[in-house]
Amino acid sequence: MSAGALRRAAAPLTAAVLAAALAGCGLSAAPAATSSTGRAPTPRVARSSGSGAGRPAGGWRTPVRAVATFAALYVNWDAGTVARRLRTLARVSIGQARAAMTLEAAEVARDRALRGGGIANSGVVEAVAPVAGHAREYAVVTRERTSASHGAQRDAYRGLPPEWHVTVATVTRTAGGLWVLSGWQPES
Repeated sequence: MSAGALRRAAAPLTAAVLAAALAGCGLSAAPAATSSTGRAPTPRVARSSGSGAGRPAGGWRTPVRAVATFAALYVNWDAGTVARRLRTLARVSIGQARAAMTLEAAEVARDRALRGGGIANSGVVEAVAPVAGHAREYAVVTRERTSASHGAQRDAYRGLPPEWHVTVATVTRTAGGLWVLSGWQPES
């Protein structure tokens, strides 16, 4: 099946998922796909040569891969890894996306409740689709579940269903030909 035919065949499903997410189905998601070790896979980032202050440390070969991998890294974390993951995402992005990841990393690094509660998030990227009429913008739909392993927070998160999230991601092609995120705007 050609890429165009595959895209046309997937369009009704993507539209349905986006419509459900936009209708307010929630904010957190289901368990992430796991590897044979039982842990969420760590997506690979292509490395670029050199990364200055405004230059990303890597990127992806296609815009969809950039968005999907970035999103998978963004939604799968635990209290011990979240700041490091956000700093990694900042290094492989530019512009507003880099600023947002840098700010979030600094905020979660100071969050004692996050560490004290053993809070974790796991999720799957359910859909990535171009936003009609907006070049280089993609709607990202994730399904996520947040949990806590310690104290009162464990009880607060126990039994919560997965929730849907929609984010608008903007991509930019680097001088090296790789795609990186230049915008990351969670909508729900």
